[in-house]
This record gives sequence, C-alpha cells and structure tokens, in this order.
Amino acid sequence: MIAGILAVFVCLQISLVFGACPHIITRAQWGARAPKSVTHLAGPVHYSFIHHSAGAECHDRASCQAQVKSFQNYHMDTHGWSDIGYTFIIGGDGSVFEGRGWNVVGAHTLNYNSVGYGYCFIGTFTSHVPTAAAQQAVKDLIACGVAAGKIQSAYVLRGHRDMGSTECPGTAFWHLIKTWPHY
Repeated sequence: MIAGILAVFVCLQISLVFGACPHIITRAQWGARAPKSVTHLAGPVHYSFIHHSAGAECHDRASCQAQVKSFQNYHMDTHGWSDIGYTFIIGGDGSVFEGRGWNVVGAHTLNYNSVGYGYCFIGTFTSHVPTAAAQQAVKDLIACGVAAGKIQSAYVLRGHRDMGSTECPGTAFWHLIKTWPHY
C-alpha cells in the first residue's frame, strides 16, 4: 500500500513538471487483495512489455475494476502466484489500474519479470487495436516511469509475443506497437 501511495505521489509530482503521468487507480481504490509476498526491483528497468488480457473489453471504471479483480483472483487462486501478474492494467476508457506497481517484480513475461514492467490492456486485440484513450494512457505511463527513474531512458518496448510463444498482445495491436518509439 505504501508503494502505491508513493507511486501516485511520484506521478503527481512529475505530472506537475512534465504533464506526462496519467491518473493511477491505486490497489486500495480498486480493492486489491494483499500480496502473499513482494520482491522489489534493483533499479530502473530496461523493458516495457505490452500485453492483452485476451477477454472482453471494458469501457468504464466499474466494469474495468471488476475485470482487474478477476485477474488478481485468477492469478492468485488458479496459478498460485503471490499477486496479480501485471505491473499496470489499462481499460478501454484510458483508466490505469495499479497492479504490482512501480519497483516490484511482476509475473507477466517469463524470464523477463525482473528487467521489465508489464502493461496489460483489457480486451482481445487480434483484429483491432485498443482505444486511443487506452493507447495514450500507456504512453503517458511509460513516459512517467522514465521521468521518475523507474524505466531506463533507452528502454526497449516489446509485445509479449516477442519474448515467448504466445499471440499476446494480439496481432493487430502487435503490428501497431511495432511503429511506436523504442520498439
């Protein structure tokens, strides 16, 4: 919880200076369960990984929040993980939910969790891309992380499929992120 408060505080400070940080819905605000354990990152990460949830999309806070809670329950109860796997989760309305948050090792990209953050877009993006609001939210979030020293300035952006055998983040979305800076 303290990490979530600090992340929001850092983003608020940066947004006053740079205008980059989106509003982050904290774990407390979306009703997250307490993690079973937490492992902290050693310093700024080198990678930013884009994921999709491969399920239904959401376009308002209530339905997105319900999905985020279901992701956490699935990750903890079915997979036996210590917490939700993603660093942040992005809804179709551009809402950003704190998953594990800054400075915490996630469970999103096998063999790369300790060197990158995982951003999950709620929905399936095989034939279309996420909303402009959702795309802008993650771009702002990554810029915020760079400005706050959480992400290296020369970071590498990748889709989950670039690092393993998966269709994530969906073919249409993957083709789009290949045009973004740092890919």
